[in-house]
Amino acid sequence: MSNEPAVAIVVIGVGNPIMGDDGFGLVALDRLQREIEGGSDIQFVDGGTWGMNLLPTIEGADRLLILDAINHRAAPGTVVELEGAEVPRYLDLQLSTHQIDLSAVLALADLRGSLPGELVALGVQPERIELMLGLSPTVLAALDSVVARARARLEAWRLCLEPGALRA
Repeated sequence: MSNEPAVAIVVIGVGNPIMGDDGFGLVALDRLQREIEGGSDIQFVDGGTWGMNLLPTIEGADRLLILDAINHRAAPGTVVELEGAEVPRYLDLQLSTHQIDLSAVLALADLRGSLPGELVALGVQPERIELMLGLSPTVLAALDSVVARARARLEAWRLCLEPGALRA
């Protein structure tokens, strides 16, 4: 288990901003941070392509929201929301190298018995994963919807927070 102090809610944006739609998680994280008031109960993390370096942050969370481009084999621009055991399975569909690492980090946290009590991945089916700056117009059009869903999830989690409620 991690020696990091527990944070009730952690939001991690992941992706590579120079690989087109793969940078979606970072764009969504930035927008969400500007729209929702943070506090000691929410930690926003630019996870970029950190991989295993995210383990202490993930293990220190009661609730984890991951923002990312998610290959759900849907039409580009489709909003994707996954919960619990669905999350690592769909991150295994390998969009880019950071997802291999993130899925491994989640698996390791699970093996160590320190996976957050609630786990949600929220994102969009990418259209273009290639060397380019910025998101494709199709994916950019889904940004408002993803951020609204993320904001609603965070507000719901905040309403039901009880110190230590998800920790043994």
